Amino acid sequence: MNPGFWNGRRVFLTGHTGFKGAWLALWLQKVGADVTAFSLAPPTRPNLFEAARVAQGIRSIIGDIRDYEALTTALRDSQASIVFHLAAQAIVAEGYRAARDTFATNLTGTVNLLEAIRGCPTVEAAVIVTSDKCYMPSPEGKPLHETDPLGGKDPYSASKSCAEIATAAWRDSFFHASNSPRIASARAGNVIGGGDWATHRLLPDLVRAFAADEAVVLRMPGAIRPWQHVLEALAGYLLLAQHLCAEDGMRFARSWNFGPVEADHLAVGEVAKRCAEIWGGGARIEVADANFQKETWTLRLDATQASEALGWHPRWSVEQALRNTIDWYQAWYSTPNDSSRIRALTLTQIDEYVVTP
Repeated sequence: MNPGFWNGRRVFLTGHTGFKGAWLALWLQKVGADVTAFSLAPPTRPNLFEAARVAQGIRSIIGDIRDYEALTTALRDSQASIVFHLAAQAIVAEGYRAARDTFATNLTGTVNLLEAIRGCPTVEAAVIVTSDKCYMPSPEGKPLHETDPLGGKDPYSASKSCAEIATAAWRDSFFHASNSPRIASARAGNVIGGGDWATHRLLPDLVRAFAADEAVVLRMPGAIRPWQHVLEALAGYLLLAQHLCAEDGMRFARSWNFGPVEADHLAVGEVAKRCAEIWGGGARIEVADANFQKETWTLRLDATQASEALGWHPRWSVEQALRNTIDWYQAWYSTPNDSSRIRALTLTQIDEYVVTP
């Protein structure tokens, strides 16, 4: 990542009140970007957006990406040259409960943004963030490549694969000329980090239970996932945007995986065990009797393309990622109302990531 590239650059970010978007908004502030951000109000209480005072230093607009007119106006007014699209309904379980709304946000919201980009002459590049769950699951559990089939057996996963298909269709139909905005999509692994309080997500469920001195109940302890710190994925998005803006940027306008090394594709139960050990204090784990959700048992990502073409590679092992994540939560639970301390800690972790070789 080249900090000089971002200094003073106008960026439009959707989803800045969510977990990943809040981290990205803070990172963009650190490197001097001029950020306009558009999102619904924070989806949980507490949330990283408020805990780390993310709105400080950016133009924060509370809006709905399903509202095409409001989204289009905000993008045009921002005069942004780079767009990051992170706004989404991001929970598998919520996809079952509100399938229609999940598709409206993840598919129609993405199409609204792509159409808004068509009408915004300042945009040079956009990174559309989807999910590693956009792929058709591999029966053999093999690492998935960008060319593997898309699919999805639950509403959330299907909505993300549809967003990928829509992005490719708009790119091939409307953004193929040499002077068009360069549009790429990004598929990251299971990201972890401080400030995520979503339900039905492993790390937030763990720390809530640990802090309350309660046992954690795991639904699928044997399920294998590609675990990585949120900063790994965000570094990939930032690096990809830089390449899209280069003279030969059109060749980077495609789909990209950002995932951990093979050793960090771990079972849910193993990650929970390590978190309990790091947390200390007699943290306990149990296994649920049943699991109503249909989820992929094994999900692995191959990020060779990002390594070879972008020079991106994971910097933190899963052990480092877990320790930094638990450190963040323990700091928050010790002083939950000290937003200055939490903002400083979050920015410090970004600094530590940047200097890691």
